[in-house]
Amino acid sequence: MAYKALYRKYRPKTFDDVVGQEHITTTLKHQVMTGNIGHAYLFTGSRGTGKTSTAKIFAKAVNCPNLVNGEPCNNCDICKSVDDGSSVDVLEMDAASNNRVDEIRDIREKVKFLPVGGKYKVYIIDEVHMLTDQAFNALLKTLEEPPEHVIFILATTEAHKLPATILSRCMRFDFRLIDVPTLSKLIGNIFDKEQIKYTNEALRLIALAGEGSCRDTISIADCVASFSQNDITVESAMRVLGASDTEVFVKLYDAIGKKNIKDAFEILQNTFDSGKNLTVFAKNCTLHARNLLVMKNCPDSEEMSSLTQKTQDLLKTQAKSFENSDLMEYMKIFSSIEAEIKYALSPKTLIETAVITAITKDDSQKKTK
Repeated sequence: MAYKALYRKYRPKTFDDVVGQEHITTTLKHQVMTGNIGHAYLFTGSRGTGKTSTAKIFAKAVNCPNLVNGEPCNNCDICKSVDDGSSVDVLEMDAASNNRVDEIRDIREKVKFLPVGGKYKVYIIDEVHMLTDQAFNALLKTLEEPPEHVIFILATTEAHKLPATILSRCMRFDFRLIDVPTLSKLIGNIFDKEQIKYTNEALRLIALAGEGSCRDTISIADCVASFSQNDITVESAMRVLGASDTEVFVKLYDAIGKKNIKDAFEILQNTFDSGKNLTVFAKNCTLHARNLLVMKNCPDSEEMSSLTQKTQDLLKTQAKSFENSDLMEYMKIFSSIEAEIKYALSPKTLIETAVITAITKDDSQKKTK
């Protein structure tokens, strides 16, 4: 049997399976139970936060004959057809590749027909912001006076690109980025089911790399598990991610604190020579300053306690050497290059410049006075 990617294998099938979006799933469940179903919904938020998955779950729930507390049963023919994409009542359209007015006009003609198996015909339009102006105008006509048996779910990562006339006719739900502890717990549960060994710090490293996206985090976890041969350690996770060990950033920040450009450049050169991912390195420079700030002010926080004792000791000792204002300034310096580094002609020079700026920041401030 062909291997199935983890993000597909563990795609949510019920509202309770959707992580980090309880403010949305609870509302939708209540609507299903009470029968107060809207005719148009807008799901907006960053990639991989559950917009399309939630749309499909909602499409199942409004049509499922065997609802359990607002959740679809996932066993009836209607639920199974939605899951495998064969449902004639639940239609998905990618506006990125079907953005012309003709596609929307086709929908306008077909909404007149009653659903075949369920109570509602549900149209899920993904990346809806990619529609042309003419297509939006055509869609608006349908949204103004839709048939009672039709539900539109518009999904987008860029809601600000939608016309106000479309926004005003939709019930809007904003999907949030998912926090690191929630993502760590999620992939830990997946690894347990897959009988994959792991350490808690490796989970946190993978969750951080996912940057709030559930799908991205699971995909990264899948890659790390394959590389590690189902025995995941911090070292194996860092090799896949192109990340550097905490000790590297401790040494770099020691050099910054002591204003030692020579030592800082040697550390950077070793990092460059080892072929580390420089985008990840720049992000981790920012993250290290943040971790020091948290350790200095909130040493007993949950995220700090999830680190190994060795890492906690390193951060606790180093945090004493810096003032809060210093750490906040370093966060600004390194975060400012995160967006630029992907497109920079010389990422190395960009990082070196940021480090020199961090080392000489006090001197610069004195000259401006």
